[in-house]
Amino acid sequence: MVTTQSGRGNRQITAEEQMIYDHLLHWIDLESPEQMVERFRALFIDGSHDSDHEVVMALSQVTSSRMANEEFRYVLNRCCHILINRWQARPQSQLAIPKLVELFESTDIETYGGMHRSRSLRRLRELTHQFTETEQCLTLRRLAQVVSQAAEANSYTGSNPLGTLIQRYPYLYEHCLLSEDSTHEQQSTVRQIQAVKQHKFEVDLSQYITYQVRRTQAANEFKAVPNGVPRMIYPVSNPTLLGDRDLSQAIRHYSGKVEGTRTYKDIAHNFLNQSGHSQSYRAFKDDLYQYITASVDPEYGKRQFNNQLHLHLRNTLPSSNTKPLNDFLMVRTCSQLLTFLVVDSPQKPNHFVFIDLVTNLGPTLTIGLLLKIVLLCRKVRPVLERRFSILFSHYESCTRDAVQWLIAALENLNVALSANFGSLDLSFMH
Repeated sequence: MVTTQSGRGNRQITAEEQMIYDHLLHWIDLESPEQMVERFRALFIDGSHDSDHEVVMALSQVTSSRMANEEFRYVLNRCCHILINRWQARPQSQLAIPKLVELFESTDIETYGGMHRSRSLRRLRELTHQFTETEQCLTLRRLAQVVSQAAEANSYTGSNPLGTLIQRYPYLYEHCLLSEDSTHEQQSTVRQIQAVKQHKFEVDLSQYITYQVRRTQAANEFKAVPNGVPRMIYPVSNPTLLGDRDLSQAIRHYSGKVEGTRTYKDIAHNFLNQSGHSQSYRAFKDDLYQYITASVDPEYGKRQFNNQLHLHLRNTLPSSNTKPLNDFLMVRTCSQLLTFLVVDSPQKPNHFVFIDLVTNLGPTLTIGLLLKIVLLCRKVRPVLERRFSILFSHYESCTRDAVQWLIAALENLNVALSANFGSLDLSFMH
């Protein structure tokens, strides 16, 4: 049997799998997206023998393999991404992606029994149904939400699940739209989608801010000359789910002065200059404690947060206390600090500290606290994004009305990251 390396670790691709992939690669250049969706349905959902006989036989061999229960999910996921990767590169074809994913929502998949069905078809239906319960299928559904225009249209309906908002948060894409077997090509596709969505959000936010500034200027001009003709300002929609006042506060907070005349970037820069002179890792942690608590309301901090933070830092890499601070210690400390402040892991999604912070400080100040850490050590930005993807996945099926606190945090993080790591120029606001 001929085998080649796949994109998932050491897993091997059989000659039969490769025949299926080559079949799809051949026809995608010859058929429209609509025809390809139907071809996919015929082959994987209906099990139609009208398809290429050799490919049908190859698929039958793949599904009858003793490893099919574990391996077929990866085969089917790769087949989907062969189509998705090509369609994503063609804007006029992108709406075929949700239609492809919708095939797995078909009730026909569940009715794979019946004596009149062949054993190979029953097995295909069984495996395809199993696929709908996998991480691979979940990432496909999220991807469909991102590219679906219908999802945008419904983005303000509170009874819809949180998961339908995934397209709003590009910083979650690499963690929510990719699975363990994602190939380099799939990763590239998701990063391209992420870049486009991030750029659009920054443009929309910049236009909205400019509109608000011009509206304020026009109102002041009219007050100065009451009998004059008011200047026409074309309205621009708020690109976030925050209210106008909350968004204005968030923008000023993440890009403006928060401690005296210093911005978050200034504070982080000053701390890094000073921490370079720390005598030891223990001294650095003491300084880091002061750096964090400076942004916490004293009344809230002294109740329990400050003690929790102090204990966490004291227990972080204690065997390195006498060593000089280095890059490794900085990254590990900030990574573990984000885990402590936001959420533990998918297996243990404890986030009591984060909920307590949001409840008592509010989402804007809480995200500001996390921003201070990422500005201190930019290498941990993916760690922060991963923490929020865990929260998003944990509450994904909840209605939006039930998790307004998390939506507010997600929206604030979008603004904070754009203001500090994006291409936005907000200097004219200050």
